[in-house]
Amino acid sequence: MASLSDLNKKTSFSIVYVVIALLIFILFQSWLSPQVEHISYSQFKRYISEGKITSVVVSSKTLKGYQKVDTGSKEPLFPKHIYMTPRLEDPTLVTFLEKNNIEIVAENENTFLMALLSWVVPSLMLVGVWLFAMRRMGQGGGIMTLGRNKARIVAQTDVGVTFADVAGQDEAIEELHEILEFLENPERFVQLGAKIPKGVLLVGPPGTGKTLLAKAVAGEAGVPFFSISGSDFIEMFVGLGAARVRDLFEQAGKMAPCLVFIDELDALGKARGAGSIAGHDEREQTLNQLLVEMDGFQTNKGVVILAATNRPEILDPALLRAGRFDRHILVDRPDLKGRVDILRVHARNVKLAPDVDLEVFARRTPGFTGADLANLINEAALLAARKQKTEVGSDELEQAVDRIIAGLEKKNRVLNEKEKTIVAYHETGHALMASFRATAEKVHKISIVPRGIGALGFTLQLPTEDRYLMSRQELLEKIDVLLGGRAAESIIFQDVTTGAQNDIQRATEIARSMVTLYGMTDALGTVAYHQTPSPFLQQQPFVQLKEVSEDTARLIDAEVRKIIDSRLDTVLSTLKAHEDLLHTVAKELLTKETLEAEEFDKLIGMKPAAAAFMREG
Repeated sequence: MASLSDLNKKTSFSIVYVVIALLIFILFQSWLSPQVEHISYSQFKRYISEGKITSVVVSSKTLKGYQKVDTGSKEPLFPKHIYMTPRLEDPTLVTFLEKNNIEIVAENENTFLMALLSWVVPSLMLVGVWLFAMRRMGQGGGIMTLGRNKARIVAQTDVGVTFADVAGQDEAIEELHEILEFLENPERFVQLGAKIPKGVLLVGPPGTGKTLLAKAVAGEAGVPFFSISGSDFIEMFVGLGAARVRDLFEQAGKMAPCLVFIDELDALGKARGAGSIAGHDEREQTLNQLLVEMDGFQTNKGVVILAATNRPEILDPALLRAGRFDRHILVDRPDLKGRVDILRVHARNVKLAPDVDLEVFARRTPGFTGADLANLINEAALLAARKQKTEVGSDELEQAVDRIIAGLEKKNRVLNEKEKTIVAYHETGHALMASFRATAEKVHKISIVPRGIGALGFTLQLPTEDRYLMSRQELLEKIDVLLGGRAAESIIFQDVTTGAQNDIQRATEIARSMVTLYGMTDALGTVAYHQTPSPFLQQQPFVQLKEVSEDTARLIDAEVRKIIDSRLDTVLSTLKAHEDLLHTVAKELLTKETLEAEEFDKLIGMKPAAAAFMREG
């Protein structure tokens, strides 16, 4: 590879030659080009009388006189001087020129050439542009190939992904092993009369590794891998989507055994009739063609259709019935063991310090997907490189976790002393309530350093284990922790701020769910009044309203407020009983700005009353 200095030398060398060539061209043009002098008509006739002009070229608008030269030709090939004047209506001009022995030349004005230049040449240019555009379209398929599918075909040697590259999804891998066995030895299934599922649908939140699993199946089986997105079928031209579906299945049949993977199936397979007035739009035609192809497709030929989506609830029911995508594999967020395995996979190419314990960071990242954990390792590596370190240590991983959870540290956002004090007491209230409640998650870190878009501080809690169920008491104590910040502000400053907005919103959602979803109140009984959304939907409200009577709606609101008010009173009494501890932790937080778990535990351990209060409900 050429170095930068060599490239600069070549560039300067070529520029010098270009400049020299331009100078030579300009000099040559100036030498060849005659000097044209515009003069008056009377002066033009005077030069003729004086013998300075030997020949005249007559056109309909001008007279051009050529200077006398010694070459023996009256109109040299490269004349040195030309006198030009407008032609006037002078009937004696010809007689005057003949009297002075001037060679008269009539300029031939080619009207055909002018018409050619004004009409034919632009037309040829338009045709050339059109041919160029068509040729470029031809490289990408052309108009005649618009109906072809846009699937990217990856050869078996180019997939480069196996099940060893997938971690934290042991159940999904076990389910896919059956598909792998069919692709490797389809005759064994055919002899027994068994039929492999026609379609396998990978369902799970974004970033959990659905596409990676599909590539791993193709890589393990060593078969061609068709990869296409559901949106690639949809075009503005009606009928192209259906044509591409037909072409995709036709090509897959020719290359069997192979694997066809349709990513983001919800872009193509959305339930028909939802949000569409017409019943024959492009998306529905494409979906109908996909249903027809899957229904009549012979899977025993060695072609397996895989698809992935994080919104299964909006898919058309016809896609999910037996005979089409009849096997659904959940690719969920990994548990603690899965997170450890994923971190180890992504840390294989990263130089970690010997003291790094990935299990500690797996415990710190509950709810993280595989993509989040990969981003964690990458962020830590970037931080280490920025610090000119030779290996990634625990400090970089800690900072990467804080950055992903709480956002980027805002060093330029300086709070005034009053606001900083309010934030310190607010976060201390959260931390103390988390320590005073037996079922609350352990406090890992408290910080009053602004982060992210609007976070002025945060209290990070870590679960001791993965939880899948929560009792009524645990939900109430979770509300206590959320209300701890607002209660601390009220006790210390006899006033409240807007800093508890998100805390109040989350506490209200928990209380409303207890009333309307979980049947945890005596007034409303064991009845569900709301519909819970799908866990895979993103950015959806916590609950969706069903029709309830006005009296029931008022009772729901009253019960929600009753829960919040009673828990707030409990939190206020708890923090008032330990106001000295509230001051101690807040002052230390104002001094250090960040308290780790060991420092916080040491501070609250100074007060024996705190340990006795740990079991309060």
